[in-house]
Amino acid sequence: MLSVIIPAWNEEQAVPLAAQRVARVLAGADIDYELIFVDDGSSDGTWVAVEAARALDPRVVGVRFSRNFGKEAAMFAGLEEAGGDACAVLDCDLQHPPEKLVEMVRLWEQGYEVVEGVKEDRGEESPLHRAGASCFYGLISRAAGFDLRGASDFKLLDRKVVDALNAMPERNVFFRALSHWAGYRRATVTYSVAERAAGTSKWSLRSLVKYAVTNLGSFTSAPLQIVGWVGLAFFVFAVVLGVQTLVRLLSGHALEGFTTVILLILLSAGLIMLSLGIIGFYIARIYEEVKGRPRYLVAEVARTGGPERS
Repeated sequence: MLSVIIPAWNEEQAVPLAAQRVARVLAGADIDYELIFVDDGSSDGTWVAVEAARALDPRVVGVRFSRNFGKEAAMFAGLEEAGGDACAVLDCDLQHPPEKLVEMVRLWEQGYEVVEGVKEDRGEESPLHRAGASCFYGLISRAAGFDLRGASDFKLLDRKVVDALNAMPERNVFFRALSHWAGYRRATVTYSVAERAAGTSKWSLRSLVKYAVTNLGSFTSAPLQIVGWVGLAFFVFAVVLGVQTLVRLLSGHALEGFTTVILLILLSAGLIMLSLGIIGFYIARIYEEVKGRPRYLVAEVARTGGPERS
């Protein structure tokens, strides 16, 4: 059986469209399935839409968070709830084409344990968004040691991969990077990002920047290493400048450098504060991990054929 995990946050219009289209595609390909909608603390009628979809199709499962915990938490909640031999993650807005699920399943049946959806294009995005995404994935690809450019959350995982990801104790997770890190036998499926089936994007510039910074910090220590290299470079620069100053002083040609001193103080203070900020960011991540709080809290699970849990 294939478990399709569909995170949803304020997607009351998209839920019925996603349920109908995914079910039609999988049923047409004779693929046994369950659809797991994870309501990530929506403030609209998303949960009502999920219950309506469940009334029409008993293979629909609903998971409702106690509040908004974010897309990463929603995807892992779906993986925890999934009972399929393979699990796929699909956006509720249908920008991930459900028709590609059939191709993914066929590759999985051939023995591939991770089938990645790779973007042929990023659809209609602003130049700023496109440039920011390119910069982020370029940085994390170099830091992590594998290519994440074109990667997405649209992928299919074998049960053994799902179990491995679910067993990881870390709280701050980056799903699309962890699935690469896990390894296993891999295949790719290319797709074009479609237009939203309904509603509007919930990603603002601020939320995208926060998403990028959080995931960069949760998956790689590269910024901390950069702090070390910048510190070393500044130390070398200071030694060279100090030697030059002493030579000029001993030769009787000391420079009058009030402006230079001020600039050096400002530069060094700025670098120190920036370095402390990066170190503080990682200490905050450590603090969150040490507290050991769960990634999410589930308020209700609705599954036909079993008791509803809360």
